[in-house]
Amino acid sequence: MPVVDMPLEELKTYKGRNPVPVDFDAYWERALEEMRQVDAAVTLEKSDFQVPFATCYELTFTGVRGARISVKYVRPNKIDPKRHKAVIDFHGYQMNNGDWLPKLAYAAAGMSYAAMDVRGQGGRSEDTGGVKGPTIRGQIIRGLEDHEDNLLFRHIFLDAAQLAGILLDDPQFQVTELTATGWSQGGGLTLACAALEPRITKLAPVYPFLTDYKRVWEMDLDIGAYEEIRRFFRFFDPLHEREDEIFTRLGYIDVQYLASRIQGRVLMATGLIDTICPPSTQFAAYNRIASKKDVLIYPDYAHEQLPGLQDRILQFLMKDD
Repeated sequence: MPVVDMPLEELKTYKGRNPVPVDFDAYWERALEEMRQVDAAVTLEKSDFQVPFATCYELTFTGVRGARISVKYVRPNKIDPKRHKAVIDFHGYQMNNGDWLPKLAYAAAGMSYAAMDVRGQGGRSEDTGGVKGPTIRGQIIRGLEDHEDNLLFRHIFLDAAQLAGILLDDPQFQVTELTATGWSQGGGLTLACAALEPRITKLAPVYPFLTDYKRVWEMDLDIGAYEEIRRFFRFFDPLHEREDEIFTRLGYIDVQYLASRIQGRVLMATGLIDTICPPSTQFAAYNRIASKKDVLIYPDYAHEQLPGLQDRILQFLMKDD
Protein backbone atom coordinates (compact mmCIF):
# COMPACT_ATOMS: atom_id res chain seq x y z
CA MET A 1 0.00 0.00 0.00
CA PRO A 2 1.14 3.64 -0.41
CA VAL A 3 3.01 4.97 2.61
CA VAL A 4 3.43 8.61 3.69
CA ASP A 5 3.72 7.87 7.40
CA MET A 6 4.44 4.91 9.69
CA PRO A 7 3.47 1.36 8.70
CA LEU A 8 0.00 0.43 9.88
CA GLU A 9 1.28 -1.88 12.64
CA GLU A 10 3.28 1.00 14.12
CA LEU A 11 0.33 3.35 13.81
CA LYS A 12 -1.73 0.99 15.97
CA THR A 13 0.62 1.49 18.94
CA TYR A 14 1.87 5.06 18.42
CA LYS A 15 1.16 7.38 21.40
CA GLY A 16 2.23 10.79 20.12
CA ARG A 17 5.23 13.15 20.21
CA ASN A 18 3.89 16.49 21.36
CA PRO A 19 4.76 17.26 25.00
CA VAL A 20 1.92 17.53 27.50
CA PRO A 21 1.88 20.29 30.15
CA VAL A 22 2.27 19.02 33.71
CA ASP A 23 -0.91 20.81 34.77
CA PHE A 24 -3.02 19.58 31.83
CA ASP A 25 -5.82 18.04 33.92
CA ALA A 26 -6.04 21.04 36.25
CA TYR A 27 -6.11 23.31 33.20
CA TRP A 28 -9.18 21.62 31.79
CA GLU A 29 -10.96 21.37 35.12
CA ARG A 30 -10.46 25.13 35.49
CA ALA A 31 -11.75 25.66 31.96
CA LEU A 32 -14.86 23.55 32.57
CA GLU A 33 -15.58 25.45 35.76
CA GLU A 34 -15.45 28.72 33.82
CA MET A 35 -17.86 27.24 31.27
CA ARG A 36 -20.29 26.15 34.00
CA GLN A 37 -20.47 29.69 35.35
CA VAL A 38 -21.64 31.12 32.00
CA ASP A 39 -25.26 32.13 31.57
CA ALA A 40 -25.90 30.50 28.20
CA ALA A 41 -28.97 32.69 27.46
CA VAL A 42 -30.21 30.12 24.91
CA THR A 43 -32.51 31.32 22.15
CA LEU A 44 -34.33 29.07 19.70
CA GLU A 45 -36.06 30.64 16.70
CA LYS A 46 -37.62 29.04 13.64
CA SER A 47 -35.62 29.47 10.46
CA ASP A 48 -37.04 30.77 7.20
CA PHE A 49 -36.04 27.40 5.73
CA GLN A 50 -38.58 24.67 6.60
CA VAL A 51 -39.57 21.16 5.44
CA PRO A 52 -42.76 19.13 6.07
CA PHE A 53 -41.28 16.41 8.29
CA ALA A 54 -39.05 18.49 10.60
CA THR A 55 -38.65 21.96 12.08
CA CYS A 56 -35.49 23.96 11.41
CA TYR A 57 -34.27 26.36 14.08
CA GLU A 58 -31.57 28.95 14.61
CA LEU A 59 -30.14 28.14 18.05
CA THR A 60 -27.89 30.68 19.74
CA PHE A 61 -26.11 30.60 23.09
CA THR A 62 -23.43 32.53 24.95
CA GLY A 63 -20.11 30.75 25.35
CA VAL A 64 -17.10 31.61 27.49
CA ARG A 65 -15.78 35.18 27.23
CA GLY A 66 -19.19 36.39 26.08
CA ALA A 67 -19.21 35.12 22.48
CA ARG A 68 -22.61 34.33 20.97
CA ILE A 69 -22.44 30.95 19.25
CA SER A 70 -24.69 30.13 16.29
CA VAL A 71 -26.09 26.65 15.62
CA LYS A 72 -28.40 25.21 12.97
CA TYR A 73 -30.78 22.81 14.73
CA VAL A 74 -33.19 20.41 13.01
CA ARG A 75 -35.78 18.47 14.99
CA PRO A 76 -38.14 15.82 13.59
CA ASN A 77 -41.79 16.70 14.00
CA LYS A 78 -42.45 13.30 15.54
CA ILE A 79 -40.19 12.24 18.41
CA ASP A 80 -40.45 9.90 21.35
CA PRO A 81 -39.60 12.10 24.36
CA LYS A 82 -38.54 8.99 26.26
CA ARG A 83 -36.00 8.06 23.58
CA HIS A 84 -34.91 11.02 21.51
CA LYS A 85 -31.49 10.81 19.88
CA ALA A 86 -29.56 13.78 18.57
CA VAL A 87 -26.24 14.32 16.79
CA ILE A 88 -23.86 17.28 16.86
CA ASP A 89 -21.92 17.77 13.63
CA PHE A 90 -18.75 19.90 13.66
CA HIS A 91 -17.41 21.49 10.46
CA GLY A 92 -13.93 21.70 8.96
CA TYR A 93 -11.29 24.33 9.72
CA GLN A 94 -12.17 27.93 8.78
CA MET A 95 -15.51 26.83 7.27
CA ASN A 96 -19.10 27.07 8.59
CA ASN A 97 -22.07 24.88 9.41
CA GLY A 98 -23.29 24.82 5.82
CA ASP A 99 -26.69 24.49 4.17
CA TRP A 100 -29.80 22.95 5.69
CA LEU A 101 -30.20 20.19 3.06
CA PRO A 102 -27.47 17.75 4.22
CA LYS A 103 -28.86 17.90 7.77
CA LEU A 104 -32.25 16.56 6.80
CA ALA A 105 -31.17 12.93 6.46
CA TYR A 106 -30.72 12.65 10.21
CA ALA A 107 -34.11 14.26 10.86
CA ALA A 108 -35.70 11.87 8.37
CA ALA A 109 -34.11 9.03 10.35
CA GLY A 110 -35.71 10.34 13.55
CA MET A 111 -32.70 12.11 15.04
CA SER A 112 -32.35 15.78 15.86
CA TYR A 113 -29.28 17.45 14.37
CA ALA A 114 -27.17 20.37 15.59
CA ALA A 115 -24.43 22.00 13.49
CA MET A 116 -22.32 24.57 15.33
CA ASP A 117 -20.54 27.49 13.67
CA VAL A 118 -17.06 27.58 15.22
CA ARG A 119 -16.35 31.01 16.68
CA GLY A 120 -14.31 33.32 14.49
CA GLN A 121 -14.33 31.12 11.40
CA GLY A 122 -16.56 31.14 8.32
CA GLY A 123 -19.95 31.30 10.02
CA ARG A 124 -21.92 33.60 12.28
CA SER A 125 -20.49 32.72 15.70
CA GLU A 126 -18.67 35.63 17.30
CA ASP A 127 -14.97 36.02 17.99
CA THR A 128 -14.72 38.39 20.96
CA GLY A 129 -10.93 38.70 20.63
CA GLY A 130 -8.98 40.22 23.48
CA VAL A 131 -5.69 38.31 23.33
CA LYS A 132 -2.08 39.42 22.95
CA GLY A 133 0.11 38.12 20.16
CA PRO A 134 -0.35 37.09 16.53
CA THR A 135 -2.94 35.12 14.61
CA ILE A 136 -1.16 34.62 11.23
CA ARG A 137 -4.03 33.18 9.21
CA GLY A 138 -5.09 30.53 11.71
CA GLN A 139 -6.48 29.89 15.15
CA ILE A 140 -4.16 27.22 16.59
CA ILE A 141 -1.65 29.88 17.64
CA ARG A 142 -4.29 32.42 18.72
CA GLY A 143 -3.45 33.24 22.35
CA LEU A 144 -0.15 31.34 22.28
CA GLU A 145 1.74 34.43 23.48
CA ASP A 146 -0.87 35.21 26.13
CA HIS A 147 -1.93 33.31 29.27
CA GLU A 148 -2.72 29.68 28.44
CA ASP A 149 -6.34 30.26 29.54
CA ASN A 150 -6.67 32.57 26.54
CA LEU A 151 -5.87 30.01 23.84
CA LEU A 152 -8.68 30.32 21.33
CA PHE A 153 -9.08 26.59 20.79
CA ARG A 154 -9.64 26.23 24.53
CA HIS A 155 -12.75 28.37 24.08
CA ILE A 156 -13.79 26.45 20.95
CA PHE A 157 -13.50 23.10 22.74
CA LEU A 158 -15.62 24.54 25.54
CA ASP A 159 -18.24 25.77 23.04
CA ALA A 160 -18.55 22.20 21.78
CA ALA A 161 -18.96 20.77 25.27
CA GLN A 162 -21.36 23.54 26.29
CA LEU A 163 -23.60 22.89 23.29
CA ALA A 164 -23.69 19.20 24.20
CA GLY A 165 -24.70 20.04 27.76
CA ILE A 166 -27.43 22.41 26.56
CA LEU A 167 -28.98 19.72 24.36
CA LEU A 168 -28.90 17.18 27.17
CA ASP A 169 -30.00 19.39 30.05
CA ASP A 170 -32.35 22.02 28.63
CA PRO A 171 -35.88 20.52 28.74
CA GLN A 172 -36.99 22.30 25.57
CA PHE A 173 -34.77 19.93 23.53
CA GLN A 174 -35.91 16.66 25.17
CA VAL A 175 -32.72 14.88 24.08
CA THR A 176 -32.14 11.57 25.88
CA GLU A 177 -29.09 10.34 23.94
CA LEU A 178 -26.42 12.49 22.28
CA THR A 179 -23.89 11.56 19.60
CA ALA A 180 -21.28 13.54 17.67
CA THR A 181 -19.42 13.49 14.37
CA GLY A 182 -17.22 15.64 12.14
CA TRP A 183 -14.43 15.55 9.59
CA SER A 184 -10.93 17.07 9.99
CA GLN A 185 -11.35 19.99 12.43
CA GLY A 186 -14.80 18.52 12.98
CA GLY A 187 -13.18 15.21 13.91
CA GLY A 188 -10.91 16.91 16.43
CA LEU A 189 -13.87 18.79 17.93
CA THR A 190 -15.85 15.55 18.09
CA LEU A 191 -13.09 14.02 20.24
CA ALA A 192 -12.76 17.13 22.40
CA CYS A 193 -16.51 17.42 22.86
CA ALA A 194 -16.93 13.78 23.91
CA ALA A 195 -13.97 14.10 26.28
CA LEU A 196 -15.29 17.23 28.00
CA GLU A 197 -18.92 16.03 27.95
CA PRO A 198 -18.60 12.27 28.64
CA ARG A 199 -22.37 11.71 28.39
CA ILE A 200 -21.96 11.51 24.60
CA THR A 201 -22.72 7.87 23.86
CA LYS A 202 -21.34 7.52 20.32
CA LEU A 203 -18.90 9.51 18.23
CA ALA A 204 -17.61 9.24 14.69
CA PRO A 205 -14.50 11.40 14.10
CA VAL A 206 -13.05 11.36 10.58
CA TYR A 207 -9.32 12.07 10.08
CA PRO A 208 -9.23 14.33 13.18
CA PHE A 209 -7.26 17.58 13.19
CA LEU A 210 -5.75 19.33 16.26
CA THR A 211 -3.53 16.56 17.56
CA ASP A 212 0.20 15.84 17.93
CA TYR A 213 1.42 19.19 16.61
CA LYS A 214 5.11 18.42 16.99
CA ARG A 215 4.79 15.26 14.91
CA VAL A 216 3.28 17.31 12.05
CA TRP A 217 6.18 19.76 12.26
CA GLU A 218 8.78 16.97 12.34
CA MET A 219 7.21 15.42 9.23
CA ASP A 220 7.54 18.79 7.44
CA LEU A 221 3.77 18.79 6.89
CA ASP A 222 3.02 22.09 8.62
CA ILE A 223 2.23 23.49 5.18
CA GLY A 224 -1.55 23.17 4.92
CA ALA A 225 -3.96 23.09 7.83
CA TYR A 226 -1.05 23.40 10.28
CA GLU A 227 0.79 26.10 8.32
CA GLU A 228 0.39 28.71 11.07
CA ILE A 229 2.80 26.74 13.29
CA ARG A 230 5.57 27.13 10.71
CA ARG A 231 4.74 30.79 10.22
CA PHE A 232 4.83 31.37 13.98
CA PHE A 233 8.36 29.99 14.25
CA ARG A 234 9.56 31.83 11.14
CA PHE A 235 8.35 35.21 12.42
CA PHE A 236 8.57 34.93 16.20
CA ASP A 237 11.14 32.24 17.00
CA PRO A 238 13.32 31.77 13.90
CA LEU A 239 16.15 30.07 15.87
CA HIS A 240 13.69 27.78 17.68
CA GLU A 241 15.01 28.93 21.03
CA ARG A 242 11.53 28.47 22.50
CA GLU A 243 10.64 25.27 20.65
CA ASP A 244 10.02 23.13 23.76
CA GLU A 245 7.99 25.88 25.40
CA ILE A 246 5.81 26.47 22.33
CA PHE A 247 4.98 22.83 21.69
CA THR A 248 4.29 22.30 25.39
CA ARG A 249 1.84 25.21 25.38
CA LEU A 250 0.18 23.75 22.30
CA GLY A 251 -0.21 20.57 24.37
CA TYR A 252 -3.06 22.23 26.27
CA ILE A 253 -5.18 22.10 23.09
CA ASP A 254 -3.90 18.74 21.81
CA VAL A 255 -6.91 16.40 21.66
CA GLN A 256 -4.78 13.29 22.14
CA TYR A 257 -4.44 14.20 25.82
CA LEU A 258 -8.19 14.65 26.21
CA ALA A 259 -9.02 11.36 24.48
CA SER A 260 -8.65 9.16 27.56
CA ARG A 261 -11.71 10.91 29.06
CA ILE A 262 -14.03 9.66 26.31
CA GLN A 263 -16.64 7.16 27.49
CA GLY A 264 -18.75 6.75 24.36
CA ARG A 265 -18.34 4.17 21.63
CA VAL A 266 -16.02 5.39 18.86
CA LEU A 267 -15.93 4.80 15.11
CA MET A 268 -12.95 6.62 13.54
CA ALA A 269 -12.01 6.67 9.87
CA THR A 270 -8.76 7.65 8.22
CA GLY A 271 -6.94 7.57 4.90
CA LEU A 272 -3.38 6.27 5.05
CA ILE A 273 -1.99 8.76 2.55
CA ASP A 274 -3.36 11.84 4.31
CA THR A 275 -0.73 14.60 4.27
CA ILE A 276 -3.04 17.25 5.77
CA CYS A 277 -3.66 15.42 9.05
CA PRO A 278 -1.04 12.65 9.00
CA PRO A 279 -2.33 9.22 10.12
CA SER A 280 0.15 9.02 13.00
CA THR A 281 -1.27 12.19 14.53
CA GLN A 282 -4.76 10.73 14.33
CA PHE A 283 -3.67 7.44 15.89
CA ALA A 284 -1.94 9.37 18.68
CA ALA A 285 -5.45 10.30 19.83
CA TYR A 286 -7.18 7.06 18.87
CA ASN A 287 -4.70 4.91 20.80
CA ARG A 288 -5.43 6.83 24.01
CA ILE A 289 -9.16 6.13 23.87
CA ALA A 290 -10.09 3.51 26.48
CA SER A 291 -13.76 3.05 25.55
CA LYS A 292 -15.04 0.62 22.90
CA LYS A 293 -13.65 1.68 19.54
CA ASP A 294 -13.10 0.73 15.90
CA VAL A 295 -11.19 2.37 13.07
CA LEU A 296 -11.94 2.17 9.35
CA ILE A 297 -8.79 2.24 7.20
CA TYR A 298 -8.84 3.63 3.64
CA PRO A 299 -5.35 2.67 2.37
CA ASP A 300 -5.50 4.59 -0.92
CA TYR A 301 -7.23 7.73 0.31
CA ALA A 302 -6.00 11.05 1.63
CA HIS A 303 -7.78 14.04 3.20
CA GLU A 304 -10.81 13.76 0.95
CA GLN A 305 -14.27 12.27 0.63
CA LEU A 306 -14.19 8.63 1.78
CA PRO A 307 -16.60 6.40 -0.18
CA GLY A 308 -19.55 4.99 1.72
CA LEU A 309 -18.53 6.63 4.98
CA GLN A 310 -21.40 9.10 5.34
CA ASP A 311 -23.86 6.21 5.08
CA ARG A 312 -21.91 4.12 7.55
CA ILE A 313 -21.72 6.94 10.08
CA LEU A 314 -25.48 7.50 9.92
CA GLN A 315 -26.12 3.80 10.49
CA PHE A 316 -23.62 3.70 13.36
CA LEU A 317 -25.07 6.73 15.16
CA MET A 318 -28.67 5.73 14.55
CA LYS A 319 -28.36 2.10 15.68
CA ASP A 320 -29.35 1.14 19.22
CA ASP A 321 -26.47 -0.81 20.75
